[in-house]
Formats: sequence, C-alpha cells, structure tokens
Amino acid sequence: MKAIEIALKRPFPVARLKWRRGQGGSGELVYITARDVMDRLDEVFGPVGWQTRYEFIGGRMICNLSCNIGGEWVTKADGADDTNIEAAKGGISDSLKRAAVLWGIFRYGYHPGAFNSKKEPASWATPEGFDALMAAKEGKEIDQWRADLGPVT
Repeated sequence: MKAIEIALKRPFPVARLKWRRGQGGSGELVYITARDVMDRLDEVFGPVGWQTRYEFIGGRMICNLSCNIGGEWVTKADGADDTNIEAAKGGISDSLKRAAVLWGIFRYGYHPGAFNSKKEPASWATPEGFDALMAAKEGKEIDQWRADLGPVT
C-alpha cells in the first residue's frame, strides 16, 4: 500500500470511537465523528490539501470530498439523509463521513469481525495491530516499516 492509503486506512485509537444503538434493534454500532474525519484529512493532506462541496439532491445531502494528490484534485462523493437528531446538520456530517469511507477512512469499522460483543477491537482494528500486520506483510520490523513509509504527501 502507498503511504497515503495506509495513513487514511489506519485505525483510530479506541478512545476516539463512539457507540450508539442501531435502528430496529440492530444492536450497538461503532462510529467516529465528522471532526475525526477532518482531523484525519488534515493529518494526511494538510489543512489546504482537501476540500468539500455539498449539494442537496433528491432529498439527500451529498458531500463531494476532494483531496489533492500529487497536484491533482481527486473527488469521491456520497450522501446521507437528514438525521432525526440534528436534521440538515446531521445530513452534512453523515455525508462527509460516508464520503470519507470511500477514501478508506474508518472503512474497517464496517467489517463484521472488527469488534466483538464487548466492544473490544480485533488486533488489526487498532493502530498498533494494524502497523504490526502491515509490517509483517512486508517482512519487516514495525520501526523499519514505519521509517520506510516516509512522508505521506
């Protein structure tokens, strides 16, 4: 994986994760906030290396999330309905989080084996476990693997 992809996909520290009840008795769902997404984008691309544009189409808020990669703006988009809690504001936040998943941010949170029934993450769903797994895939020690990644942008 390239450094940008790894940085985007790297799991969040467990302390940053939030849990809520799913709709229709679907159990507990793990999530991150829109601010977590913004922080990750800032870490990877810098504060001026990404941007959003929102549209309201067919009753859904659409977030066009663009990132500057090698001088070229690349856009991925997804949408969300207004939420029951904060209506339009919730739709904006949810559409950003959904667009971020297209970039790999918190995609692991949707994997059925990422967390057990006690809300404990699988080893690979932690930053340390992810790094160990990626290093092992390349046959390297973690410190060497991290050093070889070099700068993200």
